[in-house]
Parts: sequence; structure tokens; C-alpha cells
Amino acid sequence: MDDRNNTIAGWVLGGAAVALGLSIAGGMIFHGERPEKMGYAIEGVEEAGAGGGEAAEPIAVRLAKADPAKGADVFKKCAACHTINQGGANGIGPNLYATLGEPVGQGKGGFAFSDALKSVGGNWDFDKMDAWLTSPRKFANGTKMTFAGLGNAQDRADLIAYLNQQGSNLPLPAAPAAGAAPEAKDGAVANVTEGAKGDTADIANQGTPASGAPSVDPAAQKDKALAVEPPAKK
Repeated sequence: MDDRNNTIAGWVLGGAAVALGLSIAGGMIFHGERPEKMGYAIEGVEEAGAGGGEAAEPIAVRLAKADPAKGADVFKKCAACHTINQGGANGIGPNLYATLGEPVGQGKGGFAFSDALKSVGGNWDFDKMDAWLTSPRKFANGTKMTFAGLGNAQDRADLIAYLNQQGSNLPLPAAPAAGAAPEAKDGAVANVTEGAKGDTADIANQGTPASGAPSVDPAAQKDKALAVEPPAKK
């Protein structure tokens, strides 16, 4: 009986050892990693290394080549929560007719906007809408909107162009000229420039004046001359 138990225990231990070995070998051969290229796009998930990629073109440049018809297709992702027809009812999200140009987080038939969105202030313009569609949570931390955002910059421009046609019709911004420096949105750049001027304003006063210049003290010149060659004795 003892021999039989020992045999069974041996087979169990042997099987466990084989299973452990196979598990280790399988882990070495088949290891899970994120693929270099996703099989299909997932909104809100960035491509690996995307943080160091090329920055998106300004919204004015993308709007200049935007296609509202493509934007209508992109809007299908929004249609589960939003209507966009004039007088349309609010759903999970507000009706979006004539949204561009309206105050952020206000109106829309009394829709219950989050305090986070209400606190943004200002009106929906093209830049704000682009930022909102990129990442609602980053734009208004605490928003009730659960949509992760549109990662494709041109898709956002197409969608904004479509939204603008639905009751807003704001004039599109002029695209900046090729190679032109981006215009400062606030006074920060101007302040830095003025600060730099203040730091360098006295540089010209630190040089050595040329001999004979009006800024040279004549008395100091005479004393220097006497130190080099004493006056002749009478």
C-alpha cells in the first residue's frame, strides 16, 4: 500500500514539475507586449511613443483643408449621446445645434452641465472646441462627459467644420502663412521680451571709452600722463 501511495505521489510531483517547466518555457516564448501598430484604432489610446511625435498643425491650418462631409461621418461617434438638429432634444449630452460661439457650459435648454465645464468660461471658439475634442477630461477636469477624445487631429477639424455648419456659421480663422511664427495668445511673450531688454539695457555702458571721447574725464587723462612721464624740472 505504501509503495502504491509513493508511486502516486511520485507521478503527481512529476506532473507538477513538468507543468511548471512548460509554463516557464511558454512564458519565455509567448510574452505579452503592446504591438508596434494597433490592429484597429481605439479612441483615447495614444500610440506608443506618441508623446514625442510631431505636434498637430494649428487648428486654423487644419480647418482650411477640413471636409464637413467627413465631419458628418465622424459625428456618428457622438450621435449616441447628442442630437444636432435645430430644436433637437437633449439626451445624455446636450443638443449641439449652434454650439460654436455660445458660452461654454451654459444654455442648451437648461442642460445640467458639470461645474468643471461651467468654470472654463468664455465662448466655444475653434481652439477651445479642438482642445475639448482632444481630451474632454484634460480640458475640464471633472467633466461628466465620458468620451475619451479624438486622437486624429484632422478628424477633429473635419468635425468642427461640420459643427460650425449646423447653425453657427462662424467665419473660419485665416491660416498662418508658411513659416510664420505663431501669434502669442497672451502677454507672456511680450513680458519676456521686455524683461530681456531690461536685463541688457546697460551692456553698452560697460565698455571702455575710446581715447578722446567726451565721456573721458580730462583731469583723469592729465593725471595718467603725469604718472607715465613726470614734468621736467626747471
